[in-house]
Amino acid sequence: MIRAAATVICLAAGAGTAWADDWITKPSPHDAATTADRLEAAIEASPATLVARIDHAAAAREAGLEMPPATVMILGNPQLGTPLMLRDPRAAIDLPLRVLIWQEGEETTVGYLSPAVLAERHDLAGEDAVLDRIGAALDGLTDAAVAE
Repeated sequence: MIRAAATVICLAAGAGTAWADDWITKPSPHDAATTADRLEAAIEASPATLVARIDHAAAAREAGLEMPPATVMILGNPQLGTPLMLRDPRAAIDLPLRVLIWQEGEETTVGYLSPAVLAERHDLAGEDAVLDRIGAALDGLTDAAVAE
């Protein structure tokens, strides 16, 4: 019984590490709303399209609940995403891309899944050029959102 519990704890610890490695996160010097506004402006100035801006805290308030700020920005560029979906239609579950902006205490963080996660989930070996472009776009957009 003790061995089984230890195995579960070790597996859970390993899963947490793997999950953390899937994410690219950046601290923001701004509050969550300002960071989201800055990201939206960066998206609008880029070839990407802002598909949706989901304010989870506002939805919670409407349901009579409270939570710290958390906003998901859904963005895409068909020039980049379509080749991946043609390669594996299941990639459409992860496209368009999502960026999460959340606040814990006084700290705001911007995060998104690494494009390598797309490659692993959807067998996108050989799509390195497209995935690199997606990674560069996400990096540049989020850098603009967190810039001082």
